[in-house]
Amino acid sequence: MRTLLGLGAMVLCYVAAGLVGSAIPANDEWVPPARGVTVYVADNGIHTDLVLPVSAEGVAWDDLLRPEHLADPRRAAASHIAFGWGDRDFYLNTPTWWDVSPIRVGKALVGASATVMHVSRIAAPRVGPNVKAVVLRPDEYRRLAAFIRANFGEGAPARGYGGSDAFYVAQGGYSAIRTCNAWTGKALRAAGVRVGKWTPFPSGVMQWF
Repeated sequence: MRTLLGLGAMVLCYVAAGLVGSAIPANDEWVPPARGVTVYVADNGIHTDLVLPVSAEGVAWDDLLRPEHLADPRRAAASHIAFGWGDRDFYLNTPTWWDVSPIRVGKALVGASATVMHVSRIAAPRVGPNVKAVVLRPDEYRRLAAFIRANFGEGAPARGYGGSDAFYVAQGGYSAIRTCNAWTGKALRAAGVRVGKWTPFPSGVMQWF
């Protein structure tokens, strides 16, 4: 009983810390420009992705993200690229919600495996409750792109869930502190965008836009 109470207290403390960290702004004076490069933040309920144009402000991805890395190379002609960072085992082995297991979640939270970048070629997403548009100045956009690029590691990519996505070796380790959503928040902070100082949950990212 004491063990369960202790675990419950730890979970509550973690959730409370995440809510507080997400509510404290970084880059507090940032305001979006009237014109610039539009990027998107997408939320699927667990993961948040950053969606960037294939080419903008001198930033292109052709040297890193090759059409032949996709099961259907024709999908590389899409106008946008979605980037998500996370635990390798969780990403590669949970293509559907039915594949999620407590053991796999636990291993991810303690940093038991390597990380990957999940990259998908997509059309420009439609803005809605789970997709927010963020307009960036050219220098802010280049900083965001540089942050994302710096998180790629070395190694051959793995095919994704379908014809339009692939998994790439990533830098860093996943944990309860450094979650996929915390990574999204860190990327936006690196660009200079106003967002929470620690965003372990998707809602902590999305609430800012």
